[in-house]
Amino acid sequence: MQFHLDGYRPGDPSVQEAHPAAQDPDAGLPDTADVLIVGCGPAGLVLAAQLAAFPGIRTVVVDRKDGPLQVGQADGVACRTVEMFEAFGLAERLKEEAYQVNEVSFWRPDPADRSAIVRTGRIQDVEDGISEMPHLIVNQARMLDHLREHMARSAARVVPHYGLTASAVEIAGGADAGEHPVAVTLEHAGGTSVVRAKYVVGCDGARSAVRKAIGRRLEGDALNQTWGVLDVLVETDFPDIRLKSVVQSEAGALLIIPREGGYLVRLYIELEAERYRDLLRERAVTPEVLAAAANRILSPYRVEVKDVGWWTVYEVGQRLCAKFDDVPPEETADRLPRVFIAGDACHTHSAKAGQGMNVSMADAFNLGWKLAGVLTGSAAPELLHTYSAERQTVAQDLIDFDRDFASRMAAGGGATTAASKAEAERGRFADYFRDQGRYTAGLSVRYEPSMITGTGEHQHLAKGFSTGMRFHSAPVVRLADARPVQLGHAARADGAWRLYLFADRVGDRSADGSFRRLCDHLASAASPLARFTPAGAEPDAVLDVRAILQQPHHTLDPTTLPPVLRPRKGRFALVDHEKVFCPDPRQADIFDLRGIDRDRGCMVLVRPDQYVAHVLPLDAAAQLSDFLDGVLRTAG
Repeated sequence: MQFHLDGYRPGDPSVQEAHPAAQDPDAGLPDTADVLIVGCGPAGLVLAAQLAAFPGIRTVVVDRKDGPLQVGQADGVACRTVEMFEAFGLAERLKEEAYQVNEVSFWRPDPADRSAIVRTGRIQDVEDGISEMPHLIVNQARMLDHLREHMARSAARVVPHYGLTASAVEIAGGADAGEHPVAVTLEHAGGTSVVRAKYVVGCDGARSAVRKAIGRRLEGDALNQTWGVLDVLVETDFPDIRLKSVVQSEAGALLIIPREGGYLVRLYIELEAERYRDLLRERAVTPEVLAAAANRILSPYRVEVKDVGWWTVYEVGQRLCAKFDDVPPEETADRLPRVFIAGDACHTHSAKAGQGMNVSMADAFNLGWKLAGVLTGSAAPELLHTYSAERQTVAQDLIDFDRDFASRMAAGGGATTAASKAEAERGRFADYFRDQGRYTAGLSVRYEPSMITGTGEHQHLAKGFSTGMRFHSAPVVRLADARPVQLGHAARADGAWRLYLFADRVGDRSADGSFRRLCDHLASAASPLARFTPAGAEPDAVLDVRAILQQPHHTLDPTTLPPVLRPRKGRFALVDHEKVFCPDPRQADIFDLRGIDRDRGCMVLVRPDQYVAHVLPLDAAAQLSDFLDGVLRTAG
């Protein structure tokens, strides 16, 4: 964390000084907004937290509930989501209070007595080396608490407005569009209000009013599977109650998710259709019914429920919208989107794979920087088309995965054919679970080439930083202070692009080397920094340049580095000393870990949402400029 740039200020450094345009927490609902977010769930608050980094953007957040969520709902936090929370400075808080999933146990019917279950195996939950972050279990309500606190500490002081239900969304066109072309009618206890916005984002759940207003539909099918969920304190003789456990017995399927705090546990309980048909039809399922079902599945083990924190019953179904904004496909070339949907508003699925909250937050993280770029004038408005194009494909992959996972998770391994039943009986679900680990960790998303993602023609220069995939962090040492850090943690949720310069063998020792020539170009008037950085903005506000040298850190003199790697910032023009890194001698060398060409080096351009946009040679400054010209706008 950097602070004291513009002068010493006592107190908590995570609380930013309020911007002159900061929101007044006691003020009522405004008449206009740059972005109106409907819904204070995971997607809505990630989007609001990201936009809170831009005090000049008027962000208004509303929710139909009377106040913040207190208990229940999603709890699985994938590795990729923890990486994302690091960009908000919240990862350590999550890890401190969360349950960390380390291993998963699998239980199946005992071959000698199929009315009883036995453990058939245990596997590592997350394979080594795929992320520096763990898989966590944290109540969704706490995730939202952290995001709201982050918003309240921001210079924008964004505060949600509760008790407001969106009942209509109207988009004006042509001469009537004006500066705020989207009008949203909000019903509340005191009557009706209308907020006019430049952009509206519906994060208002599976029954989204925003989705309906733009004519989108959730399309898909139910699986005819019903599950109960219990958050409970229990007394039990089941030995793996503090391990994530998959139980498939003759009486049904059960997923055990230990919760944070050491005592609470979540049970996902399959309610087999024939046994529970009448109770489900009459909505007569109770926590007692669910506890009894869990005991049948766990036999010969028992659970005695001492307290119920939260419970629900839901039907499994996979449904998806064809597009995540208001522009019909045939009008994409001539019309820009004004209304977007995210999270459950555009895709729904089962909870057992732990993807719902994670994918919803990733939707918002994808959209937030794009809206900010367009609203601040640094990015071309056409950038907004990439949100639906990228995230709808991700959601389709999730639907396909969830359908398969939910079927396999059901009793008997979800066996629908003789072959799949035989596979399940051989205990292959554990193998399937292991094989899908990168997906469930949120680390397998790959964006296709577009205006913000290159073609990967130079991928051989950095094999471990796959174009279109998330930037895979690695350990390094910061040159200036010899501090071991994760390189990926240099990225903040501030809308800036990151340009990582991996030096060749010559590095900074030769003025004629490609690394030094590139640094000199980046400091010149012809560079992307000069063209795209607005007057008065910090030099790294749009394009944040950082370097990784091959030499040991104790052999280098930081004062000899090129000026672009020692930018002057703030009202005192102080040098930022934290732009250069070296391999960590106590850990594997980052050049080896990520397959960097040591002889040639390379540039790795990373989008504001931490996905690799391009890998380029160090002598490809013109290609870098051409790529950024297609996304960013020249500063006025």
